[in-house]
Amino acid sequence: MTTDTTKTRFAPSPSGFLHLGNTRTALFSALFARKNHGVFLLRIEDTDQERSQSQYIQAIDDDMHWLGLTWQEGPGAGGLHAPYLQSQRSAVYCNYFNALEQQGLAYLCFCSERELDLSRKTQIASGQPPRYAGTCARLNSEEVALRLQKGAQSGVRPTLRFRVPAQRVVEFDDAVRGPQRFNSDDVGDFVIRRGDGTPAFFFSNAIDDALMEVTHVLRGEDHLTNTPRQIMLLDALRLPVPRYGHISMIVGADGAPLSKRHGSRSIRELRQTGYLPDAITNYMARLGHYYQNNGFMDLDVLAAEFDMSNLGRAPAHYDTTHLLHWQREALMRADTNTLWQWMGADVHALVPIEQHTAFVAVVRTNIMFPEHALLWARTLYVDPVALSPDACKAVEDAGNAFFEHALAALDQYGNDYKALVNHIKQETGAKGKALFHPLRAALTGELDGPEMAQLVALLTVERMRSRLHMCWQACAPMEQSPAT
Repeated sequence: MTTDTTKTRFAPSPSGFLHLGNTRTALFSALFARKNHGVFLLRIEDTDQERSQSQYIQAIDDDMHWLGLTWQEGPGAGGLHAPYLQSQRSAVYCNYFNALEQQGLAYLCFCSERELDLSRKTQIASGQPPRYAGTCARLNSEEVALRLQKGAQSGVRPTLRFRVPAQRVVEFDDAVRGPQRFNSDDVGDFVIRRGDGTPAFFFSNAIDDALMEVTHVLRGEDHLTNTPRQIMLLDALRLPVPRYGHISMIVGADGAPLSKRHGSRSIRELRQTGYLPDAITNYMARLGHYYQNNGFMDLDVLAAEFDMSNLGRAPAHYDTTHLLHWQREALMRADTNTLWQWMGADVHALVPIEQHTAFVAVVRTNIMFPEHALLWARTLYVDPVALSPDACKAVEDAGNAFFEHALAALDQYGNDYKALVNHIKQETGAKGKALFHPLRAALTGELDGPEMAQLVALLTVERMRSRLHMCWQACAPMEQSPAT
């Protein structure tokens, strides 16, 4: 390394939208870099051209910025180690392929998938760990030339395998899991260049981490067995090895890897549902990482209190209830303009411009997503209001006289809620639920929600009269003609 600066990275493959698992890796990496006044790097690992799509590269950019996980080096930010799309780094990988071949540390492999599959099955049947048997490792130059000629005629191209050193012990201190030890004889020679000429993950991932001066690599525990391969590669090329840390997997309630059947959704889907970015970051930061502070924190505080030693080894359990808790906390702390924009165009079209601020203040504690804000906007500004079954029952139980007195109070006090309630109470003797429920039911169609005094302040007297009159009519005897 040419610098002592802490540098972490996030290296997603653009084959789909970001999900909680890989986004949590990005979050932890970004927090660690920020805590240490370092650099957070973004690299796009798009060598698999069949699965990689440009739309997902843009989605990664959009979702990362939306979460506030900005990078100091990478696409759009620049840096000394460009390009940051692996599909544009073929010449770099080619140089290292050649270097390994020239030193006899890599060799061409002509084994077909069928041959490899048969070998694996034979090894498993005999109780041996499945690894490459080294069939092509012993080919001489004449045999290699003959097979290359044959492959050229049939259109089949060989892979390139790294020659794993025999009887070597690979040891490293995992930042999360502590000392790790692997025997090279258990690994077997592995492919570093596919038959189509593109680099395998083990290779390009390790090479770029070294060349881009990444000091710390946080990734899922499913990559733990990749690490000895990459360390041997980097040692063979005399390239620096970063500090690896393998974080726990996220699982569902049944202990199985997190998937859509557990309710998991991509960051894009969570965003479209209406989750706020701070809700997601506060939730993810506690998935597999312990914070002594249980309160809501912005990214700066999350970073300041992030500690690699607090990353757990046990699986992290996904829980929608906890995510909703942080959504509620984020809503309580968001400023008025943020919430107003978050509520969306449908709400904007219903709420009078002079009531924007008041509307947000009134409904803030009773909404979780924009769809809930829209329900309250329709309740306040669209007639006729639809009564829920429970609201209908409250109206029926109150009776005609209740709403007759309510209409009289409205004519006298307007939308002074306290005066309205006191008048109805004095005239009808109703109190508690018998007083408050029918009034709320008539004016909002529901039996619960924001404080009635605040809701009534947003309602026009004309709208309140129309709604109370509707309930008065509903409770009037069938033979009674409607009041005018």
